[in-house]
Amino acid sequence: MKVTLESVLPGDIEKRSFEIIEGELRGRGVTLPADKASLIKRVIHTSADFEYADTLCFSEGVMEQALAALRAGASVITDTRMGYSGVNKRVLEKYGGQAYCFMGDEDVAETAKRNGTTRAVAAVDKAALMEGPLIFAVGNAPTALIRLYELIMEGKLAPALVIGVPVGFVNVVQSKELIMETEIPYIVARGRKGGSNVAAAICNALLYMLDETRGM
Repeated sequence: MKVTLESVLPGDIEKRSFEIIEGELRGRGVTLPADKASLIKRVIHTSADFEYADTLCFSEGVMEQALAALRAGASVITDTRMGYSGVNKRVLEKYGGQAYCFMGDEDVAETAKRNGTTRAVAAVDKAALMEGPLIFAVGNAPTALIRLYELIMEGKLAPALVIGVPVGFVNVVQSKELIMETEIPYIVARGRKGGSNVAAAICNALLYMLDETRGM
């Protein structure tokens, strides 16, 4: 079998990838909402999974609320180092924000052991003490979403945005549904799919909407 390769310059690979995504979406008869199109396409670009065009769920007005939070210097808290590494901190810091991952902190490990919880739960509790607008980008731990739900319902935390895209089987679907029951702005990938790469992609898609030098 003869393999034909496209001739694409390194700097044009991302642009060409988005052109392919747009073409496949048209072929599937999918029209994305204009205000969410670049975000959904970036998640597809990250995952090569077109199901996200159907499974990504958005609370009313979330795009405007998320962008306003980032403009106000929101902190982004991830539940994995992978998610933390994937967030474009250069653009985030341009607007006064910082990215954090508390999962490896000694005090988080000690708190989790003492309370008999996961580190993700202890990390959420630590983040809940921070000041300013908070964006939680959860791509791995459903227990983090469940703890966020508890704190929100208790009136102890009001995140500017919850990105709920953990991947897996145990309590993953349920934790996402809980977040969607709140009045907090959310972007959730319904079902079992997700991951830290998807959480970071959503963060970056929002950041690139603010940064005119990036984004598709």
